[in-house]
Amino acid sequence: MKKTWKKAAAVVAFAGIALSATACSNNKTVVSYKGGKITQQDYYNKMKKSAAGQSQLASMIVNDALEEQYGKYVTDKQVNKQFNESKKQYGSQFSAALQQQGLTESTYKESIKTNLLMNQALRHIKKISKKQEEKAWKNYQPKVQVEHILVSKESTAKDIINQLNNGASFESLAKKYSTDSETKNNGGKLPKFDSSDTSLDSSFKTAAFKLKKGEYTKTPVKSEYGYHVIKMISKPSKGSFKSHKKELDNQIYAKMAQDQTTMQSVLATVLKRADVSIKDSDLKDVLTKYVTPDAK
Repeated sequence: MKKTWKKAAAVVAFAGIALSATACSNNKTVVSYKGGKITQQDYYNKMKKSAAGQSQLASMIVNDALEEQYGKYVTDKQVNKQFNESKKQYGSQFSAALQQQGLTESTYKESIKTNLLMNQALRHIKKISKKQEEKAWKNYQPKVQVEHILVSKESTAKDIINQLNNGASFESLAKKYSTDSETKNNGGKLPKFDSSDTSLDSSFKTAAFKLKKGEYTKTPVKSEYGYHVIKMISKPSKGSFKSHKKELDNQIYAKMAQDQTTMQSVLATVLKRADVSIKDSDLKDVLTKYVTPDAK
């Protein structure tokens, strides 16, 4: 299956050039050259009017506010765990993947931490309703495991299904026909997934969840990757709501975290509680896009 770079969802972009926090009161020389110099005041005056400078200042305010209010809930261990998981996933391609996203290891860790802090803010500010839990429970499916055969043509998938109907081995057909090089030699077996999984195509999940253990799809399942034949090999019972409440709440919060309006509301609350006072009139609107309802 296709691998997708999952960049941590940092709320604020990290600009490459930093504003000097002491620039207003300090006029030391930053650069000198024949016939002139650039002072900290010159640099500050220029940077505060640039998009990069204003973005960096907003980042500093947001991250300081998040750290002050929710820093005790986020540890370096959590940040390093997510960082190392990404590094392990991409192996030798990790540095190239970071570079492609305009990140360094340091700024990637910063974005991971910002994301973790924002999720803590979400959990403390937005409370889950009973109605949300009931809806999540209705659509909930515990982790299942399936085998699949991926092909490019619907006719090929139909032929595979006919061979299965005639008693052919799913594993041998996967090895012979599947274009998924990561699974074909293991019978087409995929890692376990549940209803909250976002890495699989929704049509794939819908078709899979309808199957009982040992059943396979009788018609080809189309996804963005091609056509699938899916077989259910492990499907636990749903169990009780109480036994899955924590897991369901985590899924609800994960979905809320993907909603831009919700997260903007959370950030606006964080900034309001921080009681931010911007002293420079030229920068008075630097947080507008984070607290205005229609801002992107």
